This record gives sequence, structure tokens and C-alpha cells, in this order.
Amino acid sequence: MTGRAPGAAEDRRERVPNLFEAAAVYVVACARDDQEGIEEAAGWVSPEALSFGVRELACRAVVTLAREREESPRTVARELLGLPGA
Repeated sequence: MTGRAPGAAEDRRERVPNLFEAAAVYVVACARDDQEGIEEAAGWVSPEALSFGVRELACRAVVTLAREREESPRTVARELLGLPGA
């Protein structure tokens, strides 16, 4: 059992997800090491569109975290990547 509502998978197949939905699903699947989710999201849009969506998601996430922490986006990005302070 997947925990999804009956018909949820069919609904998702009927509707074409946009690149931002694909990017969000792809990133979450990567974070969870969910190969099936990764492959599903990667099939929704072109590789170029997925790359753009993931990049846009990363930018928005870094900016949001920087605002919440009252730090610069550069500091937050370096911290998330485990890089030493600049």
C-alpha cells in the first residue's frame, strides 16, 4: 500500500506536471533516495527543463533560508554544501 488516495496515480498521469512540479518531486525523491520517484519526475519534462526547475528551486530555497536566518545567500549556500566560510 502506498498511502495514496485511490486514483491518485491515474490523476497524475492524466495531467501533465509543469517543470516546477517536476523539480520539486525530483528533489524530494533525491533527498529520500527514491529512485522510482526520481525516474518518474525526470520523465515529466525534458532534462533541460528539469535542470532549470531544480536550479530555480535551489535559488529560491537559499534566498528563503538566508532571509529566515538573517544571513547572506552566499553564507547559507556554503553552509548547506559543507564548505568552509569564505
